[in-house]
Amino acid sequence: MPDTPLTPEVFDRAVVAIALTAGREHRLVYTNDAFRELFGDRPLGIPAREVFPEPGAERFVATLDAVLTYGIARQVTAPRTLTCPEGGTVHRHFVYSCSPAGTAGGPGILVAAIDTTAELHSALEAERLSVERLQTLRRYEALMSAASQMVWLVHTDGTADELVPGWQALTGQPFPEAAGTGWLDVIHPQDRDEVAARWADAARDLPTPFEHVFRIRGRDGGYRHVRARAVPILRDGGPAEWIGTTSDIEDQWRNRLRERLLARAGAVTEAERADDAFAALAATLVPDLTDVCAVYLLREPDAAGGDVVATRVAAVARPGLPPLPPINRQTFTLGERARKAVSDRTPVVIEFGHGSVPGGSLPEISVRWLIRARATSLTLLPIVVDGAVVALAATADCEGAPPPGPADIDLQHEVLQRAQAPLRQALALQRARHTAVVLQRAMLTTPPRIGGADLAARYRPGSRNAEVGGDWYDAFTLPDGSLAMTIGDVAGHDLAAATTMGQLRAMLRSIAYTRPHGHTPADTLRELDTAAEGLGLGTFATAVHARLTRHGADGAWEVEWSNAGHPPPVLVPVTGPPRLLAAEDADVPLCVDPRRPRVTHRDPIGPGETLLFYTDGLVEVPGEHLNEGIARLCEAAAEARHRPLAELCEHLTGRVADVRDDIAMIAFRPTPATRSTSTTRSGPTGRATPTSHATTTSHATTTTRSATTTRPGPATRPAQARPTGDLPR
Repeated sequence: MPDTPLTPEVFDRAVVAIALTAGREHRLVYTNDAFRELFGDRPLGIPAREVFPEPGAERFVATLDAVLTYGIARQVTAPRTLTCPEGGTVHRHFVYSCSPAGTAGGPGILVAAIDTTAELHSALEAERLSVERLQTLRRYEALMSAASQMVWLVHTDGTADELVPGWQALTGQPFPEAAGTGWLDVIHPQDRDEVAARWADAARDLPTPFEHVFRIRGRDGGYRHVRARAVPILRDGGPAEWIGTTSDIEDQWRNRLRERLLARAGAVTEAERADDAFAALAATLVPDLTDVCAVYLLREPDAAGGDVVATRVAAVARPGLPPLPPINRQTFTLGERARKAVSDRTPVVIEFGHGSVPGGSLPEISVRWLIRARATSLTLLPIVVDGAVVALAATADCEGAPPPGPADIDLQHEVLQRAQAPLRQALALQRARHTAVVLQRAMLTTPPRIGGADLAARYRPGSRNAEVGGDWYDAFTLPDGSLAMTIGDVAGHDLAAATTMGQLRAMLRSIAYTRPHGHTPADTLRELDTAAEGLGLGTFATAVHARLTRHGADGAWEVEWSNAGHPPPVLVPVTGPPRLLAAEDADVPLCVDPRRPRVTHRDPIGPGETLLFYTDGLVEVPGEHLNEGIARLCEAAAEARHRPLAELCEHLTGRVADVRDDIAMIAFRPTPATRSTSTTRSGPTGRATPTSHATTTSHATTTTRSATTTRPGPATRPAQARPTGDLPR
C-alpha cells in the first residue's frame, strides 16, 4: 500500500474520470471534471454506499472493499451502464478500475473510469476518437500499474516527480538525484548507451512512447532487470511532460532466460566432434550471461593430485570484443584456483582490476586476450559428465563490466551441466576415433633410413568421421639396394576399407620384394591387380608404386613409377615451377580390369629436388575441380621447397584447415653428394652426363608398357577422373 498521500489535483484536467475515496467506508473525497460529467455531481464526504445508490452499485462497493482489503488493483472491463445524469432515456456505458492509494485521511482507493458509450453506439465515432482514446488508454494503463510499479512524471524543464515511490528502495539512490541524467549512473555500463539512445529517439519522434528493458544496479551492488515505459503528454503539438513507470522484472526475466538457455544447451546434439559440441555449449552462454566463454578439455577426467593438464578446444566471444586467438589446441597446466574448481566441482570466481588478469589460471595466450578485452573477472566452472570432471569452462566479463552475481554463476553452471547427453556422445565418438587412428597408424611403418636421400611421411586422419580409412603410404628397401615407395587409397571409411588396405599393402610389398631387378612398377601393380581379383577383394582402389635407384656420383636418382588412377605425384625442383608426373593416358585404378596394360614411366630426380606422393584428402575440396587443389599444392610446395623434408610435409598437411578426408603423404629428396653447382651423373642410359641444378628441372620421361595376359575378370568400372599434365609445369 503506498505510504505517500496522493495529490489528486494532478488529475483535475485529465480526460479520464477520476475519483478518490478514503477510509473503510470509502468516503468520497475527490472527483475531477471528467468524473462529474460522466456521473453527475456526487456529494463529497459521504460513504460510497450512499453516494452511488443506483441498482448494481453494490458490485462497485464490493470491488472497493476487495481492493482496500488485499491491496491489489482491480479492473472491470465489462461495460457498465447507468442512466445519464439528466435523467433521460439515453444510457451511458463505461469501464473502470480501482487501485490502492494513500490519502491525507489514510488508505484509500483511486477510481478511474472511461466512458465507452461512443464505442458501443457508433463505430464511426470511435474511429474519429481513436487517437485520443489511445492516449487515454496509455495513461489508464499507467494508472492501473501504480500499485505495483514506480510511477514518475518528468516535466519539460527536466524536473521530475515520483508519483508512486520505489526508486530509492530499489537502487539506494534518492529520487531527486535521478532527475535529469542522474538515473543513467545506476544503469549497467553495457546497457547505458542504448538506453540513452532509445530515450533520445522517443523524445525526437513524438508521440513515440519509450519502452525498454535494461539492468539497474541495486542496493546490494548487483544488477537487476527492469522495464521502463513512458508516454508523452502532448499539449499544443509538443510534449508538456512525460509520465512513466518502472517495474522490477528480474525474476520474470531470469526464468525466461533460464528456460531458453537450458533448451539451447539440451539441443547441442548434432556435433560429430567433442570440440564442436563444447563450442556449441559455450555459445549458449554468450552474450546473455557472459561476454566470453572458453572450454578447456582435461587430458584425464577427474584428474586429482599433481599437475592437471588441459587443452583449449573451444572459445566464443560476443561481438565488439577483440578477435579471439585461433584454436590451436593450446595445452597448459592448471593453476591452483583452476585445480580447486576441478577438485571441488564448484565454480571459482576471480575478480581483478581492468586488464590485471592473474597468471596460472589460463594459458598465456588467453591471458593476453583478456587483458586486451579489459576483463574484470574470471569464472571457472567444471563440466561434469557421467560423474567425472571432463572439462573446465572459463567465462569472463569484459570492457569494465562488473563481475557476475551469484544468480548468474548458478545459471551458467546449470546450463553447462544440462548438455550431458550430447557431450557424452561427442566424447565417446572422440575416444572411438582416437582408437581408430591408433589402429590406422599401426598399419603404417616408419620410412627406412637410406644413404644419399631423405624420406619423410605424414598421416592425418579425417575430422568428419570416427572410422579407420583406406589411405596408406609405404617405403622399403629392395634386395638390390633400390627403394620401393608407394601411396594408395582404398575407397570407403570403415573397417572393410582398412582391412582391404592392409591386404593390398601386404601383397604389394611381397610382390615388389620377391621379384627380380627387371620387374617394373607396372608389373608389380599388374600382379597385385590379378591377385586382388583372384582372392576376391574386388574393392576400388588407387595407387602409385615406384622404384628409386641412385644414378651418378652427384647424388642424383632415377624414379620408375606406375600410376593406377591416383592423383599424380609432384616433382619440386630446386628452382623453377613444380611439375606433375602424369601420363597422357592414365592407367585405370586397381580392381577395375586386371587385363588392361599398365605403363612404367622413368624420370630423373636431381639432388635437392623433392618428390611428393599424396592422397586426395590433401587437395580435394567439395564442389571444386581436383586440379585446383593440386595447383594450390604445387604453389605451396614451391614456396616451402627449401625447408627440411619433414618440416615441408608438416607444412603441407597443416595447411588443410578442414580435414574432411584422411591425408597420407610420403616425400623423397636426394641429398647432394657435393657442393658443386655442376656435377657429373649417370643418365638413364648409364653414361656419364654433365648436368647442373638448372638442367635438372628439365626432365626427360621414358615409359615402358607392361604386357598382360587376357583372363576373365569382373565387369570393368570406369576409371576415376584424375588430372593429367594440364597444371603449370
